[in-house]
Amino acid sequence: MQRRRRFAQTVSLEERLAEEAKRLREKARSLPPGPLRDDALRKARQAETGSHMSQWLRSPGLQPPD
Repeated sequence: MQRRRRFAQTVSLEERLAEEAKRLREKARSLPPGPLRDDALRKARQAETGSHMSQWLRSPGLQPPD
């Protein structure tokens, strides 16, 4: 059986998603208007949304359901 490689992340998920969103926005700036640019911007928005959701889920104000 093949063993799964595991390693600890040194950067938080929120930071990795924010960095990916920044990289995708810079990539989109260099592309001409069209489907490739739209796709890069969509992926950047998804990464930002994921980062915000992760921050929200980790917030101390979030209460578990009763």
